[in-house]
Amino acid sequence: QVELVESGGGLVQAGGSLRLSCAASGRTFSRYAMGWLRQAPGKGRDFVAAISWSGGGTYYADSVKGRFTISRDNAKNTVYLQMNSLKPEDTAVYYCIAASPVPGLVRDWTQPSEYDYWGQGTEVTVSS
Repeated sequence: QVELVESGGGLVQAGGSLRLSCAASGRTFSRYAMGWLRQAPGKGRDFVAAISWSGGGTYYADSVKGRFTISRDNAKNTVYLQMNSLKPEDTAVYYCIAASPVPGLVRDWTQPSEYDYWGQGTEVTVSS
């Protein structure tokens, strides 16, 4: 079982930056792939970014490539999302997600269905 708690959301002007954090419980955090989804008002949940258990693989939605960076610190059981050059269309609730390891299974970390655990979300508002 993994519990995820996000923090770092808030109100920022367009062009600004925010860093989201996700603290995870559990002794096996380093075995989980981690990621972020977001849900804009009136829309569905969209993939934003993901990182493999080792941190060696990172994946991004086209809409955030070059602006967002995902990273993890397995010693602190924490995953981060650094968001730069924010745009009003980045306004959304951001959810931290975690995927249980399944040895030998090829996974697509850009698919929300791959993830077993979700946080409660942190709201990001970008004003124009």
